Amino acid sequence: MEPGRDLGASAGRSLLLCSALLVAGCALGLRLGRGRGAADRGALAWLCYDALVHFVLEGTFVYLSLSGNIADSEEGLIASLWKEYGKADIRWLHFDPNIVSLEIFTVVVGGFLALFLIYAIVMERYYRHFLQITLCVCELYGGWMTFFPEWLIQSPNLNTNSWLYFWVYLVFFNGLWVLIPGLLLWQSWAELKKMHHKGTALGKKRW
Repeated sequence: MEPGRDLGASAGRSLLLCSALLVAGCALGLRLGRGRGAADRGALAWLCYDALVHFVLEGTFVYLSLSGNIADSEEGLIASLWKEYGKADIRWLHFDPNIVSLEIFTVVVGGFLALFLIYAIVMERYYRHFLQITLCVCELYGGWMTFFPEWLIQSPNLNTNSWLYFWVYLVFFNGLWVLIPGLLLWQSWAELKKMHHKGTALGKKRW
């Protein structure tokens, strides 16, 4: 496919919607994180965007999939977005029980975990890193189960011939849910290690 032929009106609308959700999520997260460190502000911005994607985009996908196929759904902004994404991964156009099951898990478990984690960070709850680790593992598991079984059968449903569909839709957008959960896991590891050393030092002083 010739460069530039991928960028049609549907692609433009879909990318604009994703950008709008990103701006909204970052604005909300940075507002909630006022007065906090840069790492927590960044985490809150991501978590607000994450929750919006799970509930607004993926929640709508689940609804449309359970009431019919995305390919047959009436034209609408979010339905159009999934039809556009379906050009990169055809499993999202027609009812695929594995994909729909993963998306139900992602919306219900991932979405609400993101909300609870936002609350835990803002209110400085002791269970913050337990929730953070749990959410990140769920996100990484969802990505693994979405793509690894497909790779095992030589990816017949993926369109890797188009730079837009492969590098932007498949690699970039899905890669975000690998990279950022990975960074948050590292943050939790560092914080738990710090708390352990602090507790150990206090215990030694008492003796």
